Amino acid sequence: MPRHATRVRSGNDRASLYTEITDKIIAELEAGRIPWVQPWGTAAIKAPLAMPRNAATQRGYSGINVLILWGAVIEGGFSGQSWLTFRQALGLGGHVRKGERGTTVVYADRFTPDHERQRAAEAGEEPGAIAFLKRFTVFNSDQCDGLPGEVAASAVPPPPAQIEPRAEALIAATGADFRIGGARAYYNPTGDFVQVPPPAAYFEPINWHRTAFHELGHWSGHASRLNRDHSGSFGSRSYAREELIAEMAGAFVCASLGIVPTVRHADYIGSWIDVIREDNRAVVRAASAASKAADFLLAFLSPVIGVLVEGNEDTA
Repeated sequence: MPRHATRVRSGNDRASLYTEITDKIIAELEAGRIPWVQPWGTAAIKAPLAMPRNAATQRGYSGINVLILWGAVIEGGFSGQSWLTFRQALGLGGHVRKGERGTTVVYADRFTPDHERQRAAEAGEEPGAIAFLKRFTVFNSDQCDGLPGEVAASAVPPPPAQIEPRAEALIAATGADFRIGGARAYYNPTGDFVQVPPPAAYFEPINWHRTAFHELGHWSGHASRLNRDHSGSFGSRSYAREELIAEMAGAFVCASLGIVPTVRHADYIGSWIDVIREDNRAVVRAASAASKAADFLLAFLSPVIGVLVEGNEDTA
């Protein structure tokens, strides 16, 4: 088989993988289900609210994999958010039970083909890289036997009394120009400030924090920080893309803090579907940007976690 045939086939495989993910997300949105919002804490859901992690490496999954694995936890009725490959299960002394069906996650990377390296060398330019997705099959720890107890154990949710203090500490730690007042929440990219109505304006106090993290998701994209496109006007495709990123970023931050995510702008669902349908890579890119935004925000919390713990006598 000619070498180029392999490239074509792998290219088609990448395209089909993007399409497969996109079609599933669109189907969820059209059915009124939001992939980054799940009914955590209800009687129907066994797993606690948490970000999915790899049981062998303890690394958290990110981007579109968060949505894929959250959906699989709900669909499979699993009791935890820990995942691992078939080989990782064996390496830990356990095994995947016979007949169990895995979940496909993806890994995004870039590579430079040989012909591009040669072209760039001849032209005296930097070679360009091509983005690609690679498939991996993972299994929930519930689908395995023989794993060490600490590996199979579910993550312990933070105590309710610590959730709001940590959320407020994170908002303060960002150093954002964060203004409280007015009748609506928004981020002003020109003035680089966030404004959120006072907590009393919200039916549930925690909704104020959810709103704050949505707007801080926008704030993270300023040119001096993650440098996303904030030029789109209301109703434009670029505006819808940025709203999609902020929605998911807010959900990822909330889940990391033990706050159940909710939809902040359900009226944008139609525009999100349009954006995703036009470009089968849009939702993967948006989820990746959302993870980067969430990680950027959560990094501000690390220096103050010790202070919070030291100041809580109940943690001893």
